[in-house]
Amino acid sequence: MDRRRFLESLSGLPLATAVAGHATSDAAAAAAPAPARDYFAELGIRPFINAAGTFTAMTASLMRPEVMDAINYASKQFVMLDELHDRVGERLATLLRCEGVMVTAGAASALTLGTAAVLTGADRERVKRLPDLTGMKSEVIIQKAHRFGYDRAVRNCGIRFVEVETADDLERAVTGNTAMMLFYNNNNSVGRIRDEEFARLGRKHGVPTLNDCAADVPPVENLWKYTGMGFDLVAFSGGKGICGPQSAGLLLGRKDLIAAARLNGPPNSDSIGRGMKVNKEELLGMLVAIETYLKIDHDQQRREFERRAEAIRTAAASVAGVQTEVFVPEVANHVPHVRVSWDEAGKGLTGDQVIKAMADGTPSIGVRKDDTGLVVGVWMLQPGQDAIVARRLREVLGQGS
Repeated sequence: MDRRRFLESLSGLPLATAVAGHATSDAAAAAAPAPARDYFAELGIRPFINAAGTFTAMTASLMRPEVMDAINYASKQFVMLDELHDRVGERLATLLRCEGVMVTAGAASALTLGTAAVLTGADRERVKRLPDLTGMKSEVIIQKAHRFGYDRAVRNCGIRFVEVETADDLERAVTGNTAMMLFYNNNNSVGRIRDEEFARLGRKHGVPTLNDCAADVPPVENLWKYTGMGFDLVAFSGGKGICGPQSAGLLLGRKDLIAAARLNGPPNSDSIGRGMKVNKEELLGMLVAIETYLKIDHDQQRREFERRAEAIRTAAASVAGVQTEVFVPEVANHVPHVRVSWDEAGKGLTGDQVIKAMADGTPSIGVRKDDTGLVVGVWMLQPGQDAIVARRLREVLGQGS
């Protein structure tokens, strides 16, 4: 369920079909209010039911009405951007139980700005020099098992990774040139240094630690778990489980480092993060997304996800030769999913064919696969869509021999 390994499964999704219009009389048209524009239809784009998950390529999650209210409110007025950054950050720090918070242009932006903060501190001349690290610390320690596609966001600052495997390796790797230690939370069970020990080693050696938790909400407690554990900085995506703007994220942590990250980002013109703009609408939308997310009955939400997953599992399992299970990933996307598998050769039906058939049908449905079979996510489904997904999946699976 790694968000970073999903792109290869997108080829079955549709790009477009025209949507037929319907005729109406001139009198009826004159009496009725003008219909809202169907922008996607005009562009020849076909929306789909998201039974995969909060993947960026699939436009992640849908923003809640409260978030859109905040975005629309902000769109009609001017404010000073730095002042809004300050106030939103202060409110979020209180809500998320940490020293400081910065709204960023997504989790990858948070990784870049967090790294830049460690490298430059409050030194504005150093801010201007990045990624030129001449005379500055330039090494970031990372576990070999924690290298991942998005660590480019850290390398953008000009650093060099030093790979380690054990705690002893890490302690030997710390030198006067060590700027930071990077942890990829999704691989907590893969690396030999677990999260708490990693944070402890950072404190022991006086080296700032940054934890990438981009897709690791829910559970809601993760929003303060890792800063409470001792990580100096933590990055989250705003547009996944939190259901805020997809192009927003959060950088949490030490107040001094958050202040330094702000210096490295917009609206500061001569900075490595100048292009990582966060507008007033996203700032306010991200605040309201967190406020709304914290008020959710998370136990009730989990029960609903379990109900949807069981309905889809039962429908798929009714097809001869199909095996199913409900599972919850350990870290990222920590919600119920359905795994569906079968003997592709015996059934004469491949996973890719099922993905394409689901995407090409009406309505279009996006599902994905991993190394173990077809995977159906339920948490991005809208009310009633689980029944549609269950019916279509049973029909498509039943087409095999």
